[in-house]
Amino acid sequence: METKRLRLRKLTKEDVAPLYEILSDAEVMQYYPAPYTLDGVKDWIGRSMDSYQKNGFGLWAVILKESGDFIGQCGISLQNIDGAYVPEIGYHIHKWYWNQGYATEAAKASLAYGFQNLGLESIFIHTYIKNSPAQRIAEKVGMKKVKEYDKHFNAHNLIWRLVVYEMTQKESMSTSYETS
Repeated sequence: METKRLRLRKLTKEDVAPLYEILSDAEVMQYYPAPYTLDGVKDWIGRSMDSYQKNGFGLWAVILKESGDFIGQCGISLQNIDGAYVPEIGYHIHKWYWNQGYATEAAKASLAYGFQNLGLESIFIHTYIKNSPAQRIAEKVGMKKVKEYDKHFNAHNLIWRLVVYEMTQKESMSTSYETS
């Protein structure tokens, strides 16, 4: 899948090192309970690879078309949002590339793919209530805030307030997607 500036492709085992650089960075992961370990990143990629087979979607590598640089990941995965497993767009962009619209561009492409290619009825984004950058991206792609809830992160002994955004397929009909 391509956009004006990006190429989104399936993650592979060869992406462990560049994705680890992103997901192990405390600043990038400040709205997660903890940065990821190397084994955690390997599992992350493995879950996406499994999802490609089972669901026809997953998280994709985000590549700059101009340079070929791996700058992050974005895509659709099934997430437990307040007790229901639903398609959710997730994104992590290397901090060197923040504030350049790449996450928004990749999220728009993911929405378009989910509605146009997969026929999904609704797509969500959920994030920690303090993660205002992720909330701005959800709003920029045309999603609407639908609720907040408390999520238990048992492995980290945390309870965080999360905010949930949603777009339905019907709502997507009036949204412009910039894909090439």
